[in-house]
Amino acid sequence: MKPHDYYMQIALDEAIKASKQGEVPVGAVIIDESGEVIASAGNMRESSNDPSAHAEILAMRKAGQKCESWNLSGCSLYVTLEPCCMCAGAIVNARIRRLIFGATDIRFGGAVTLYNIPADPRLNHRTEVISGVMEEECKKVLSEFFKDKRKIK
Repeated sequence: MKPHDYYMQIALDEAIKASKQGEVPVGAVIIDESGEVIASAGNMRESSNDPSAHAEILAMRKAGQKCESWNLSGCSLYVTLEPCCMCAGAIVNARIRRLIFGATDIRFGGAVTLYNIPADPRLNHRTEVISGVMEEECKKVLSEFFKDKRKIK
């Protein structure tokens, strides 16, 4: 097993749970410096009627509660899909040390594809980004979800 696959698999499990609830299947996991999982979440925009209920935001909220701090500077965030601009901005604001994601998002990507918010030198914090971890598996979960959605219509 490759170094990041263990945590990305947990994120994929969260994505699959979200999919079963009719949510776009994106999952996120946050680990602390010791490698302990401190938070995980899947998308909940549809079920919560909350436009900010992306997996990354929900996981950061849980991690902040667990750490009793908004500052998550020692943490790494694993997510199945490249974060959008909103989430990339929140990642920088939370001082996340490292972002690891699976599939790129050519339409909304805020971490490497359309924008590179985590590395923007104009901001007061930089987040290391690692992309393409279990990329095919992450893409497959998304493509199957949308394929099934099209069949229903």
